[in-house]
Amino acid sequence: MRFSATWGSRDVLDATLVHPRLVAEVSADRAIDHGGVYRHPLRFQRLRLDVGLEDVPRFGEGPAAAAG
Repeated sequence: MRFSATWGSRDVLDATLVHPRLVAEVSADRAIDHGGVYRHPLRFQRLRLDVGLEDVPRFGEGPAAAAG
């Protein structure tokens, strides 16, 4: 997975994968540029202490992934 530093930047941010312990709600824009990079960053909304890890589908799975 690649993350660009800013719009139009060729700098790539380092990513550290972690084992999740909490569920966070985020807002996201699905706009993707011609290079396949998301155009806007995610925005943290709130922690979802009422939702467990087993309640959240893995990335690319579940009905939202099928809807595209």
